[in-house]
Amino acid sequence: MKIAIASEAESLDSQVCPVFGRAPYYLFFEGEKLVKTIKNPFATGGGGAGFGVAQMLSNEGVELVVCGKLGGNAAGALEEKKIRHKAMQGETIFSALEKI
Repeated sequence: MKIAIASEAESLDSQVCPVFGRAPYYLFFEGEKLVKTIKNPFATGGGGAGFGVAQMLSNEGVELVVCGKLGGNAAGALEEKKIRHKAMQGETIFSALEKI
């Protein structure tokens, strides 16, 4: 399963980002193996970040995204793309992976 985790930084020791659309980074895993890191192009700028990130994750083949909070529009965009989501706040990337 391909998993994306919204992250504050590029490290496994960094925190799961408390927001979805404006997360600074997304770390992509296949199982527990880190396969890719992307600096979120939607982290700054105008509205619609959640829709843009949902499309980006869909293009990457993500099946599950982990983040802190998820707004209603972002949740709808993920559901449309058939991407499941799991809320995890106060966790490191490493500990979030262990709990999935």
